[in-house]
Amino acid sequence: MSERDLTNPEYYLNRELSELAFQERVLCEGMDERNPPLERLRFLAFFTKNTDEFFMKRVGGLKQQIEADVTETTPDGRTPKQQWREVLDTARPLFRQQSAYWQNTLKPTLADEGIEICDLDELSADTRETVRTYFEESILPTLTPLSFDPAHPFPFISNLSLSLAVLSSDEADDPTFTRIKIPSNQPRLIAIPDRTDRYILIEELIEANLDLLLPDLDIRDVSKFKVTRNAEVRRNEEVAEDLIDMVEEVLEQRRFATVVRLEVDADMPAESLSTLKAQLDVHDREVFYREGPIDFEDFFELAELDRPDLKRSSWTPRAHPRFRSVTSDTQDGPMAIFDEIREGDVLVHHPYHSFEGTVQQFLNAAANDPNVLAVKAAIYRTASDSKVIQSLIDAAKNGKQVAVMVELKARFDEKNNLEWVRQLEEEGIHVAYGTVNLKTHSKTALVVRQEDDGVRLYSHVGTGNYHSETAKGYSDLGLVTANQDIGHDLTKVFNFFTGPTLDDRFRKLLIAPVTMRERFTEMIRREADHADAGRRARIVVKVNGLEDPSMVEELYRASRAGVEIDLIVRDICRLRPGIEALSENITVHSIVGRFLEHARIFYFENGGKPEWYIGSADWMTRNLDYRVEAVTPVQETQLRRQLRFILESSMADNRRRWVMQSDGSYEQISPGDDPVRDIQEILMTATKAALDRGSESGLMVDTDLIEGDLLIADASETDADAGREKPDDSTHDETITQARSDGGEKPVFDAYSEYWYRPNSEIYDWAVRTTDGERRYFKTREGARNRLRSEYV
Repeated sequence: MSERDLTNPEYYLNRELSELAFQERVLCEGMDERNPPLERLRFLAFFTKNTDEFFMKRVGGLKQQIEADVTETTPDGRTPKQQWREVLDTARPLFRQQSAYWQNTLKPTLADEGIEICDLDELSADTRETVRTYFEESILPTLTPLSFDPAHPFPFISNLSLSLAVLSSDEADDPTFTRIKIPSNQPRLIAIPDRTDRYILIEELIEANLDLLLPDLDIRDVSKFKVTRNAEVRRNEEVAEDLIDMVEEVLEQRRFATVVRLEVDADMPAESLSTLKAQLDVHDREVFYREGPIDFEDFFELAELDRPDLKRSSWTPRAHPRFRSVTSDTQDGPMAIFDEIREGDVLVHHPYHSFEGTVQQFLNAAANDPNVLAVKAAIYRTASDSKVIQSLIDAAKNGKQVAVMVELKARFDEKNNLEWVRQLEEEGIHVAYGTVNLKTHSKTALVVRQEDDGVRLYSHVGTGNYHSETAKGYSDLGLVTANQDIGHDLTKVFNFFTGPTLDDRFRKLLIAPVTMRERFTEMIRREADHADAGRRARIVVKVNGLEDPSMVEELYRASRAGVEIDLIVRDICRLRPGIEALSENITVHSIVGRFLEHARIFYFENGGKPEWYIGSADWMTRNLDYRVEAVTPVQETQLRRQLRFILESSMADNRRRWVMQSDGSYEQISPGDDPVRDIQEILMTATKAALDRGSESGLMVDTDLIEGDLLIADASETDADAGREKPDDSTHDETITQARSDGGEKPVFDAYSEYWYRPNSEIYDWAVRTTDGERRYFKTREGARNRLRSEYV
């Protein structure tokens, strides 16, 4: 096998363009006629929310680099300026698609269903007079027109604010530019008072009544615009005397940061546009012309209307069967939950399982159990009315030792987290709030409990935040365990938050930035060694992002060694699959559905001795090197079976799944004539079935629906469990001789013809029946041949 230069930029996709490709998949869901109308509207609103953050964070960072004359190239060979140009050019048509679909398709569709965004001239004279009165009494007093002329400086335009640009004149004067900010404390959608779902946008109402705000002026033009500013504002932590002061300063700086995008009405006149460009220092490329509404994020309100006929069927998170019977109302009170956890690890899966009935219940029990000595938690994001925080406060009031790590640098949650820090400290709780040069991104909690046989540790290691609201819309996993090795590892991690160093010796957990990269690298290389030796070798990874170039290199090497690799990557992915003799054994999947896919799962087949992990870390440089992350092994067979079902169902999805092509584009998988397999619908059904049937697993695994070929136990154990006999020894010896006498491909396939077939699949061309009675699928003949040899030769 010839060597390749794995640093060649041709083998890497651009991080920023890859994220935009994900936003395009979100937008496609908003234009997919298979989704009900209000579900489509929700995705259009998400597209606005996501791209706003993308421009603030990623485009803002690029612009900072350009201004600092950075010319260093990314692994894909682009300079910051090249990336900036390509990002703007790629994003522009996406916004046009969003606007066109709303104006031409979705808005009329909703109107036909009685949900209308009206123009003022569509209303009756009486209704127009009613809303004019509403404007005069409720909106007009909140408005502040700010003129720009020799006597008035150009007004400050705040980030993401929607505004009106008014050109007016008085008699023979030159036009005057006036900015009117749309008040954010007023509803964007003004309900028309006729007991129907009809609305008028507040900016349209203001424009129609400018004669009340700017009387006796000749209004020449009114145009809407929105400004996006850079959020990538940082201060050197090493010189900050207090991290809280530093974060507060960063929040203030963000308000005045550089403009990175200007969205304007498509017909804004040249006078208004030139004024905005000059005063905001905006390049022509940074101007985005919009038809119709500029900002769709407020349309989330419409998506919440009580119109079940226009939505997907609702989903209410279910109780986990293991925790259903151990509420604080039971005879044993909060102690019962710890008895249950000691019986065996629990895998919780949000939003399929209720956050309140699992993680929150665990923390409530810790706060109220008289035998609990200490409670520790790491908070990255939490709800504004967090019951998690209240549980920690209750624990302190009940005499527990409480320590909380609150990450002040959690982007866009800094202000919320600052408020929680102050409240916790007021309650006498020890709070750590960040470390120099590292973010704490781990999702972990530790409970220390005095029991008859000594002190026992109970742990929660999750993939998602301690946030009750996002747990209803983010798909996340968490392991609740009494494993003492995991508890001791977490003790070291929490000691780091308040102590001077992070230990690099752990019994079970993979911890970034000290051991995780090294261990993941070792496991990928181990799979390559297994494949080279003809042993079982497979990698399946589910993450939000795969950006780290070193991890991509390792995956390329493993693929060249013959390892079958499936990567379920929600958004950013630098790796190019399907390159001949490099990544032809790699498939990259992406799933976009009603829940944001946020869980991280790692599977390594390890020559038939599989290892399974879940945790907080993506395979991105920031997660592996610049954040405190925790990934835990999952060892119990029943829990592995659930993880296998999640992964196999994801890779079998033919409704929400996209598959990346080698050029970085994505193609959505279609069911064709097959039954629709929607991963999130499958998991909702499986969770409900587990509760209805009393299954303790929390997930009713349907092997008839999804055939799994990932190992949940050592291959020898799986053989015994399956009760499948290997081929008769004499026949097996004969076929070995036959295969080896020729030395080519054909005898292997001929000799073991009953163990392989060509599946009806858009992805896989070959399937092998294994000795444990399951099936393995391959994209290449070589992969199938190697598996036949490892199984039977």
